[in-house]
Amino acid sequence: MAMRALQRLWNFVRRMSGDDAYERYLEHWRVHHAADGGQPLSRQAFFKAEQERKWNGVRRCC
Repeated sequence: MAMRALQRLWNFVRRMSGDDAYERYLEHWRVHHAADGGQPLSRQAFFKAEQERKWNGVRRCC
């Protein structure tokens, strides 16, 4: 039981920190885009795209 609680805590920490972002992307891709053909982004391409999405462009309220 303690191991299960530790695993759930670890999964929570990974999700909150964004460490599991690529795994979540792959799951989303399998469910929503795999039938269309093609390949998911590589880990490197995924993180590059995320950095560009996060930091490019103006992001302010005023």
